Amino acid sequence: MSQAVSGRTAVVTGAGNGLGRAICLALAAQGAHVILVGRDGAKLGRVAQELVQSDASVKAVPCDVSDVAAVAEMRAQLSRDDISILVNNAGIGGPVAHLTEIDPAAWDEVFDINVRSVFLMCRALLPAMIARGGGDIINIASVTGKRPLPGRTPYAASKMAVIGLTATLAHEVGPLGVMVNSLSPGPVRGARMDRNFSLEAARRGMTKHEVQEEFVSRSALRRMIEEEEVAAAVLAILTMRGMTAADIDLSAGMVAR
Repeated sequence: MSQAVSGRTAVVTGAGNGLGRAICLALAAQGAHVILVGRDGAKLGRVAQELVQSDASVKAVPCDVSDVAAVAEMRAQLSRDDISILVNNAGIGGPVAHLTEIDPAAWDEVFDINVRSVFLMCRALLPAMIARGGGDIINIASVTGKRPLPGRTPYAASKMAVIGLTATLAHEVGPLGVMVNSLSPGPVRGARMDRNFSLEAARRGMTKHEVQEEFVSRSALRRMIEEEEVAAAVLAILTMRGMTAADIDLSAGMVAR
């Protein structure tokens, strides 16, 4: 087990499926006590059961991490837990459309879940990390925040906001012993990318396979990233004790064109 993880308590948001589930499984396999946070209690329960079956130490806390009162209540429920790792993974893809076609409510929803939740979770859990003299925050961003992807302006803008938040917060809390980094995956194989490919195909009059192949062709490895690779990168970041304010690409060499 990793000495950087074993015995520590980690909170993972968006833990009920996809990347969140993979990150929780990886942390638990390295000996962390894992606290699963997300809006869907049933999904959290299924992931928690997986972890329990592997003898992991786990707790599930349903919470809308974009809501101030809900996050405050979650913090109160976890007041006895010595949390030293926070992985802000909660996020949505948002609309796939030209900017002029996007409803402001849809734009706000993307920013509430992708950015506001990061702010609220850091705001809630940082004081205890500062008091204990150390901790790690990893914010899941995206290469889409740094490279053009037409039709995805809310998502791209939200992920660039996460990267900016990460860098600035790292300088605020670095002298207090807390390290803050972001991880920017490229397209991750799974339900979210399937949805995006389907929406883009409908918008452009293409097949889903054609859209996927066009997208993957932008990467050096000509493939998507796997959820387990993102989880492994989270573990790797936790071992790099001198690294903070960094944004790490995990994109199979994705480039913009």
